[in-house]
Amino acid sequence: MTNRMVLSGVITNGPIRKQSPAGIPHCHFVLEHRSEQQEAALPRQVYCRLPVVISGQGSQSKTQHLALGSNIKVSGFLAYQTSRNGAGKLVLHADDIIDI
Repeated sequence: MTNRMVLSGVITNGPIRKQSPAGIPHCHFVLEHRSEQQEAALPRQVYCRLPVVISGQGSQSKTQHLALGSNIKVSGFLAYQTSRNGAGKLVLHADDIIDI
């Protein structure tokens, strides 16, 4: 099964860097995307905001340059996460981040 996503946009929240109790570094931020896409041969304005997390020892070098307002392209997989209060959301788990 395939679960891959590539999304470009601007960091609007974060980045927040944390470490798990096991010592694994995590970087969380929100990516906002705006573009015009074609649907049914007509132009459509598209907007979305998506939480992103990148984890692991290699993530620190990929996120050290990130700041609020950074224009980036992120690739990774989508996963559903449920918070402690029971609210659910899709999160993009990044494995690559490129400045654009």
